[in-house]
Amino acid sequence: MVKSKEWDWKIVKGKEKEFWSSPAQESYYLLNRWAAQGKNIYLDLGCGLGRHTIMFAKAGFKTYAFDLSKLSIEKTKHYAEAENVKVEFAVGDMLAMPYANESMECIYAKDVISHTDTEGIKQIISELFRILKRGGEMYVTLCSKETWGFAKTDWPLIDENTKMKLKKGPEFEVPHFYADYKLVKELFSKFEIIDVYQIEEFNEKRGDIHSSKKFHVLVKKS
Repeated sequence: MVKSKEWDWKIVKGKEKEFWSSPAQESYYLLNRWAAQGKNIYLDLGCGLGRHTIMFAKAGFKTYAFDLSKLSIEKTKHYAEAENVKVEFAVGDMLAMPYANESMECIYAKDVISHTDTEGIKQIISELFRILKRGGEMYVTLCSKETWGFAKTDWPLIDENTKMKLKKGPEFEVPHFYADYKLVKELFSKFEIIDVYQIEEFNEKRGDIHSSKKFHVLVKKS
């Protein structure tokens, strides 16, 4: 299994920092969906700069923020203090999370669980199944094999689904796992799959040259 590596948040500035500081569009839907269902215990997996952590905490969710990056957790802590909201923080690897069995009611993992290889993604999804309560829901995004990164011939192939990203920036030498629809179905076979969308993102705010295709997956633990 490839070794996990955190984002280098020290070099995230300008348009990119602005992008990662603003909640993703689907987060508003998820917040209202889970609140309407009476769910309250929320995990922001890979919290980054805290854009979803603070959003859910301010809405009254009992919020947990988890990230491999110590700097990420420090920045989110300062954000929580400034907004006067309570959040439980943990630094660690997704491969072994410090949460009890069936302790979370809703989990949001935006652009995070793909940062591993095939063996790692299976272990991460097993961990997520373990900590999610029966009846709980989870929303994750996964890199699609149709996106430009998987076709990069100068990025080392780690296994049949994984490449090492060599683009200069905060994800330099961070592994990226890529899936197709069949593989998504296999990976989440222990869950009830509610929705699967493959979305092409252009991310104008970041000034990206390439678009990225990702799977957006909403599942339930029945």
